[in-house]
Amino acid sequence: MTAFDSTKRHLGQGLFAHPLGVNCGAIGVSEDPHQAETSDGHFLDGLRRAVELGANLFDTADCYGAGHAERMLGRLLREHPDENLVTSSKVGHIRGSAPHPYAGRHIHHQLQQTLENLYAEELDLYTLDSWDFGPQDRYLGSAIEQMRTLRDVGAVRAIGMRGPYVPYGATPAEREACAARFLRLFRIIRPNIVWTRFNALTPVISLEGEDLFAFTARHGAGVILGAPLAHGLLTGRAPRNPMPDHGSAVRPTGRASLTPEQVARVTAGLQPLRVHFGSEPGTLTRLALLSCLQRADHCAAVVGFTTKAQLEESFGCLSGPALTASELEVIDRAYAQIRADLERQSRPRLPQPVRT
Repeated sequence: MTAFDSTKRHLGQGLFAHPLGVNCGAIGVSEDPHQAETSDGHFLDGLRRAVELGANLFDTADCYGAGHAERMLGRLLREHPDENLVTSSKVGHIRGSAPHPYAGRHIHHQLQQTLENLYAEELDLYTLDSWDFGPQDRYLGSAIEQMRTLRDVGAVRAIGMRGPYVPYGATPAEREACAARFLRLFRIIRPNIVWTRFNALTPVISLEGEDLFAFTARHGAGVILGAPLAHGLLTGRAPRNPMPDHGSAVRPTGRASLTPEQVARVTAGLQPLRVHFGSEPGTLTRLALLSCLQRADHCAAVVGFTTKAQLEESFGCLSGPALTASELEVIDRAYAQIRADLERQSRPRLPQPVRT
């Protein structure tokens, strides 16, 4: 068996990252304010453990915990000034007193706050996290100009943009519209890296006849995959609010998450994988992660966490052998079946004719 190659991957603009990074989206969202200090300690311990496990890519956003996630990550960066950690943050959802998150010099102002939160002089990756550039893309030109200026002066090293995504139940027309919108923005923004929500359950979107990995490889852009475990759903442990749709580029009304019936369908659809690969703890996590990471060498995935144990399980999956071609075929068939079942459940039922 060939060992999984966990050497750092080139994502673009001289940024090299371990195949598996950490998403800080759960930091600062505790529902109990009295537990905030305890939660902060747990998260900081998790970030420290991630560094010990080899992580060097840490992904956050100014809207994660209203900046609290950035500040927590900043504490980690101060503890590891010589680790060459890759920092990724996003802009596009916090408007403040500006008329729009991308209006005027708002991107510049948000970056200054992000750098202050991180105790950093520069940011490795800054991503335009929303496709909403105002009416008739009013703020698109100024947003691109600001991002390129920030890169030119060395405030950020790489420019990112959100990748294409539609939730289940999206019509063919909605998928085509999403692809067309992404392609237009991609050509104008010319990002160094595409940050996208992606996992085995993600609805397939064709980009000029290619998948996202082939498309970005052809254009020399790296890829960062968010939610590779579908917020725990692909590990066999269903989350309380599976697959939330925060920050989605296209959000049809009423399709923000999977229904309990769809969650049950996914759980049942994972059973063939348990039968084929065994039911040892962490097996489903390994299959979900490696099936993403073995798609291309120019991509990395970021996993969220609430405990150190979750990170240890995820990073432990990379210490064994890579998936073989035949194993990937088995996995792809199982995941394709789950996606097909979800699509059927998501289609609206046509009214039945009334018989007289």
